[in-house]
Amino acid sequence: MVKTIKMSKHDKYVLELSDKIKDNYDSISVNVPVKRSKRPLGDIDILAKKGGRFDLYEVKCSYRILKAKKQLSRVKKYLNLNDARGYFYCGNAKLLMDL
Repeated sequence: MVKTIKMSKHDKYVLELSDKIKDNYDSISVNVPVKRSKRPLGDIDILAKKGGRFDLYEVKCSYRILKAKKQLSRVKKYLNLNDARGYFYCGNAKLLMDL
């Protein structure tokens, strides 16, 4: 018997976006955990790399751009990726925006 795992709506949107952008990058990592000592700080939905440049993508099911901005700025600061570009993807609207 094969057990199937049901993906959340958020995970489906992350995979949908990573599939759309994969040809633009050398490598793409999905759901990258970010930890501060023993405490989790969160995760990066998509971390994409092209040459020496990093792009960070925050995926939300609904249009919650302020929360996405806050999360990305916290991660950028902690990982010292201040020159990385940040993007917000709203899954319901299929909308991708620069942050």
